[in-house]
Order: sequence, then structure tokens, then C-alpha cells
Amino acid sequence: MAMDTKTQILNAAEQLFAEHGFGDTSLRAITTEAKVNLASVNYHFGSKKQLIQEVLQRYLKVFMPQVDQQVKALLAEHPQPSVEQVFTSLVKPLLLLNQVRPDGTALFVRLLGRGYSESQGHLRKYITFHYGQMLKNFVDAVHLAVPELSKAELFWRLHFAIGTFVFTMASSKALSEIALADYQQQVTVEGIIHRLMPYISAGVGAKAHVSMNQSNPVLEIA
Repeated sequence: MAMDTKTQILNAAEQLFAEHGFGDTSLRAITTEAKVNLASVNYHFGSKKQLIQEVLQRYLKVFMPQVDQQVKALLAEHPQPSVEQVFTSLVKPLLLLNQVRPDGTALFVRLLGRGYSESQGHLRKYITFHYGQMLKNFVDAVHLAVPELSKAELFWRLHFAIGTFVFTMASSKALSEIALADYQQQVTVEGIIHRLMPYISAGVGAKAHVSMNQSNPVLEIA
């Protein structure tokens, strides 16, 4: 069955955004890759910003409700969970993204990393508008696990965790090749995620050494 024009554009944009970033990917490059004309992009998306949002939305509409469901189920069973339990609730939703697109888990994290590292204020507003409460529920669950941390300290640690996760997943192919060549370990994306969660959890849950009194920072995608 032939792919519709909108999907062609989304697929092309997704790959180019993941490889080159949002800012360095032109609409001309996308239309060339998708083999469509610029009028098609304008018709289906209206602007590059909306195209970026819809590329992420294919994943977010699956990922965020699943995370929220996992977190609520965890808290129903463990009202005061461990940090690792909270972060482990991300594993199943992340792996489900491979059903959205081939290699969807790694692609989504790379795209998220682009939004995190580039100046994409519209993307932060988009995610907050559509998924703000779900995001807050996850952050609140982490805070339940480490209630001794101030909101400011939690803000920093969650950003450090995002950075670690994005960097690792963006390098997942190279890491798998190194693990196989140097240590005879065959590692999948799922295996990398399972290795990463305890490491991130330990960092987020580490004893605080600095008191931070800034007022209520919010986890953001910058």
C-alpha cells in the first residue's frame, strides 16, 4: 500500500531531525528526502514548528499515557517507591515505541535530545500544554522516592538524568559495537536501558551535599 504524503514527510523529517538537528534541517532537505514539494509541507503542517511538534507527537501520544499508567500502578502498590522503581516504570513505555516506528525507542530519545539541547521553546510549550499533568505526576513520584531533596535539587538531578539518558541512547549503536568487539557482549537497546536505569536512579537518589533554595523549578524540555 502506498504511503500517504503526510506520512512520507513525517518519516523524512524524523530521520533528518534526528541526524542533523531541528535547526540545521531545512524544509528543502525534508521535501527532497520525502520526494514531495514545499506546498505539501505547508498544506499538511503549516510551518516547520508544527512539523517538529507532529514528529514528536507520534511518540509522545504513546509514551506519555503509558508512563502515567505505569506510575499510577506503581504508586497504588508502593505509596513510597524507590527511585529505581520510578525510573524502571519508563522501560515498558520506551520499548513500546519500537512499535510506532522501526528503532522507535532510539529515534525518540535522539529527537528528545535535540529538543533538549537546541533552543526549541515552542516544543517545551507544546509538551507542557498536552502532557504537563502527566509530566508532573512522574516528577512527583520521583519526589516521593527522595522527599529529602528540595524541588530545586530535584530539578537539577532530573536534568542530569535526561542528559545521561539522551547521550547514552544517541550512542547506543556505537556502544553495542564496542561491547561486542572488546567484551564479547551482545547488547540490545533494551539491554542498554536496563543497565542505565540503576545508574540514573543512584545519581538521582544520592545524598544531597548542597542546599538549594530556588523556588520551584519545573522540569523542562529547553
